[in-house]
Order: sequence, then C-alpha cells, then structure tokens
Amino acid sequence: MHFLNIGVDPYTDTQLGYAYQSAANNGMKVFISFDFNWWSTSQASDIGAKIKQYASLPAQLIYDGKVFVSSFAGDGLDVATMRSASGLNLFFAPNYHPGQGNFADIDGALNWLAWPNNGNNKAPTPGANVTVEQGDQAYEAALNGKPYIAPVSAWFSTHYGPEVSYSKNWVFPGDQLWFNRWNEILTTKPQFLEIITWNDYGESHYIGPLSSKHYDDGNSKWTNDMPHDGWLDLAKPFIAAYHAGASSPNSYITSDQIVYWYRQNPSSLNCDATDTTSSQPANNASGNYFEGQPSGYSSLSDSIFVVTLLTSPGTLTVSSGSNTQAFNAPAGAAAFTVPMGIGKQSFTLSRSGATVLSGTSLKDVTNVCNCGIYNFNAYVGTLPAGPADPLGPDGLASLTQGLHVSTCQPKPSLGTPTTGATIPTGSTSVTSSSSGSSITTSKQTSTTISTQPQTTSATATRTGAVTITGISQLFPTNCLQKNEVWNGPAGSDAPDYCDG
Repeated sequence: MHFLNIGVDPYTDTQLGYAYQSAANNGMKVFISFDFNWWSTSQASDIGAKIKQYASLPAQLIYDGKVFVSSFAGDGLDVATMRSASGLNLFFAPNYHPGQGNFADIDGALNWLAWPNNGNNKAPTPGANVTVEQGDQAYEAALNGKPYIAPVSAWFSTHYGPEVSYSKNWVFPGDQLWFNRWNEILTTKPQFLEIITWNDYGESHYIGPLSSKHYDDGNSKWTNDMPHDGWLDLAKPFIAAYHAGASSPNSYITSDQIVYWYRQNPSSLNCDATDTTSSQPANNASGNYFEGQPSGYSSLSDSIFVVTLLTSPGTLTVSSGSNTQAFNAPAGAAAFTVPMGIGKQSFTLSRSGATVLSGTSLKDVTNVCNCGIYNFNAYVGTLPAGPADPLGPDGLASLTQGLHVSTCQPKPSLGTPTTGATIPTGSTSVTSSSSGSSITTSKQTSTTISTQPQTTSATATRTGAVTITGISQLFPTNCLQKNEVWNGPAGSDAPDYCDG
C-alpha cells in the first residue's frame, strides 16, 4: 500500500483522483497523508472533509474496519474536530513527535526520521547522535502499545540553491543504512513499516524508477544518471521475511545477486568555484540551507557499499579504481565495504574458480564536479544488471536552472548495462508498486497490498507473445517490450511500448 503525501496545491484533487483510480485499476490500496508543511493544525474541519471526499473510493485503505489516515508532522491538530468533520471511523496514525503531540488522541504513529541524526533534524555530530533504533524506542514508549509505523530508508541528500524558493542543502548519513535497517526490522518486528520514499527525488531517498513520469523541481541536477532501482531488489527478500515473521531473509533468496552503491565523488572534492550554493545566500527561514558542501557531508564514508544475496557461498571481488579486495561471501544476505577509489568500479562473484557474475558499473568515481555542483546522491547498480532507467524529458526540464557551468546538458548519459552474468530462465519476481510518496506495509492485516508481487511473475527470458495483466509486471520500465501484449484491468490505459 502507498501513502499519498498532499499539500494544498490547486492540482491536489486532480492528482488524488488519478492516484486512487490507478490504485484501483491495479489492485492496490492507498491512503492520504497530510503534509503540515502546507496544511495548518487549525484546519481540522477541512482535513476531515478531505478525508471524507476520498474515503469511499475502492482503493482507500481500511484497517481494522477504519479509514486509514496519516500525516507529515501535525502535532497540535484538533483530532476530535477532524474525526467529527469526516463523519467516519478513522484510524489516524500521524507523524506526531514524542513529547510534542498528544498520543492519547491518535490510533498509531509514524516516525519519519529514518536516518541517524543529531536530535534536531540534521546529521549526527560529536556528542549528539540519535540512532534510528533509539527513535523506535521513543515512539514505542509514547504509543504505549498502540501500533507503530517504523521508518525504513536508504539515503538522504538534498541540494537546492537560491534558484528555487525552497532552498535546502544537507545530508543524513546513509552508507550501509538500507541493509542494516532491514535487519533491525526483522529483529524488532514492528506492526507496520514505511519505506521512505517511493518518489521523493528532491531528497534522494527515492527507490522508484527515474523513468516514472514526473516533473522536475530542480532535483535532476543530482538525480540524472543516478538510479536507485537496485535497492528495491535488495529489499525483496527482507520484505518477504517480514511478512512471514522470519528473522532472516536468507530463505527468501532464490537467485544470486549483487547490489552495490556509492557516491560519484570523494568528499574531499572542492566544487566551491561552480556550485549552485557556494557563496550564494538564499531564503533560510527553514534553517535547512547551507552554502557550499551540504551540512553533514563529513558523516558519510568515502566507500563502495556492496550487498550479496547468494544461494550458496562464493568469493566476492570488488575493484574500486586501483583498490581491489576479495571477500568470502556466505550464503544468504551479507554486506561488504571497500574504500572508494577514483576510476572504474567492478564486481565479480565466483565459485570454485568459475565466474558466476561479473560486471563493471556504468558510473565511474571521479574528481570532476558533474554539472559544477556538490552531488552527494548515491548511484545504485546490480549484477545481473537491470534495464536502463533514464529520466524522461519532464524529469529533466529544470536541470540547467541555476547552474554556473554551461557544459551540463539535460539528457541521460549512461550507456547500456553489459555484464558477464548469465540470467537464469524461468520466473523472476517483480516488485508490485504504483506511484506515490512512500510504501507502507503491515505484516498482520489481510487488506494490505504487499510490496512483493501478488499476481503473475514476469520472466527473465521471454520467447513468444507474453500477456501482461498488470503494470507491476513491467517494473521498473513501466513500458511494453515488442513481444508483450497488454490485457490489463477494465478501464486501465495500455502502457506505451519501450521502443516508442
């Protein structure tokens, strides 16, 4: 299921209508999350009315017989007035904060802060380091047994300069967080979890495809050529284990895979002469704008992060520039780190001297300020390599806005993945997803649409005509191949063919 984060824009109702209809067409459930960066806690009646407007639609998530509703922030909302205005039985699980919101008024709560932090919405500093697990504990104490929505996220980096009105420039430490956090989830087993996020490109914590149609709010400066699809692959066995109540993903790994990620530049690279924020004052009413290198950049490690998902033990060899290291990788899921080196990034899995998987990333680590800016986003790749995932024209529309160099063009530049891997024939799982801000899943309710596939699997090697009955089978390209025929739900639009 997906939450739909909304503000008060004039297009909100149009987009909500599309989202609810798309979810219904594809057998998914959604719910509204009110973003109190834009809504006010004095608008309880308006919020109740908005809930009522969509609550009866087929795709609305119903939990325990109640209409599910959430928020970003919102401490101090008059919950009784909201409930009364909706005229409905609500399950209200907002992003209240322990010590601020009245947890007696709510049915559950979401913790949004999915990254290690300093306790004040910035990266940890010496003497001020709040882990995500400590955040879990604070929420669970405040909820006193009510359902908790635990956050899971891989990354956070944002770099908007004075070219926009919402200037902000900071990072939280990501590094190996995605792997570590999933293991924590399997240990603590919260009733709900929320993946932050599906498509927030501006803060670099998207796990959805770049090729998903969207408009560019300026984020293409750091998202172009930076796919994150591999993080979805890594999550699949963990999500399956979570739903099964298991403590390990290992039983849910059915084929060998390597997932790797890293930043494209070492943190020592100086881009001050051309960066969009360096010596560039901007509106800082939010307190989130910093000039030059993003606040918190030193909390990130100059490393290559690798996770192996293996059916049996093997030898992992990683080459980062001139640095080469080999590891004994066990069966199951395991994580490895190699110091970042300038140049090519290559990965090989072998068993008994025979190569099983081998390939070189499309993204080099360089000492060049791409587009002239500090870019602390992550590049994510896999072996076997996935399909290309380029930004579309709409997603690149604002790339050059505010740049101080003229050498950066609004177009994808990655080549075609090539590897020495042999992809096995037969069925391979495809994550079932739709557009939305985040993915929320529960291990206990039958109304939940899992982020694991619920319908027909696609096949890795297709021969002859293949009938496609749901958009989830086309992830992550969301387009049809030449040998595929669309036979989706009644009323759904046929996707375009990938080759136009």
